[in-house]
Amino acid sequence: MAQKDYYKILGVDKNASQEDIKKAYRKLAMKYHPDHSSGSKENEEKFKEISEAYAVLSDPEKRKQYDTYGDEDFRQRYSQEDIFKDVDLGDILREFGFGGSSFFSFGGRGKSRQKTQFSFDPESMFGFGGTAGGRQQQQAGTRMKGRDLEYELPLTLQEIATGVTKTVTVQTPSGGTEALTVKIPKGLITGKKVRLSGKGEPSPYGGPAGDLYIRSKIAEDPLFEHKDYDLYVNREIKLTDALLGTKINVPTIGGKQLSMKIPPGTNHKSKLRIAGQGLPHMRGGGKGDLYVVVNVKMPAKLDKKQKELVKSLAETGL
Repeated sequence: MAQKDYYKILGVDKNASQEDIKKAYRKLAMKYHPDHSSGSKENEEKFKEISEAYAVLSDPEKRKQYDTYGDEDFRQRYSQEDIFKDVDLGDILREFGFGGSSFFSFGGRGKSRQKTQFSFDPESMFGFGGTAGGRQQQQAGTRMKGRDLEYELPLTLQEIATGVTKTVTVQTPSGGTEALTVKIPKGLITGKKVRLSGKGEPSPYGGPAGDLYIRSKIAEDPLFEHKDYDLYVNREIKLTDALLGTKINVPTIGGKQLSMKIPPGTNHKSKLRIAGQGLPHMRGGGKGDLYVVVNVKMPAKLDKKQKELVKSLAETGL
């Protein structure tokens, strides 16, 4: 599925205000709206595209989700129907002077839609060639999805690194429970989700059930810390090793030990990177990195000989 950049579609930057977004949509709507354009298929598709972008960016919560998770994950969370839910573009377009048409709202008004020949279909979101308003409204209602649900699933870093199959127990609408087998893909870090289609709440209008989203929560690990796909591990070295350099063994999330060279003059809390040894990306291949945090151990007490040596070093200007 091609990535969508809603900001680019509307021609605004990511810091654009709501007023800027509205102005940009109005300008493009004037150009591509069926009442103003040549009626070509290309213009129709463009009008659908800018309307979808506006529906997302004009809603603070949808915009926040889009900015946080990006297009691909956003569209896993929001169906086309979700994107246009509670958005009446007909009112907005009437405000822009498009003859009072309401073809973006559920059902709409048949007469005005027939005038513009542009109607709303909740399955395809947009459809040209209006139909009788009352019948369309009834059909739209019966096709509305049930509410989506979320289930938080604790996972270890090792499970996220390799992928795992889990059994989760969820409540059914009747009050019972259902055990679901879920294949967790690699890279399902905190905040990422997988969707189980049709396992959400049933539709109150006889339409399809909503979806169930499995959201991961990474359990604390005794060895590794993580930030997104990158891992961090602490390694301790002696003061002399920091000054002169050394080699250490570094554990990986896969259970291997890698040899790492610590260069002379390494500072306390330095971070040394091992590329590609972090968590796998959920999509697109590749991995994060492993960062080794070097802790230089300072001696709590020096014996007589050590003190003399340190004094000698001090005299050299070290």
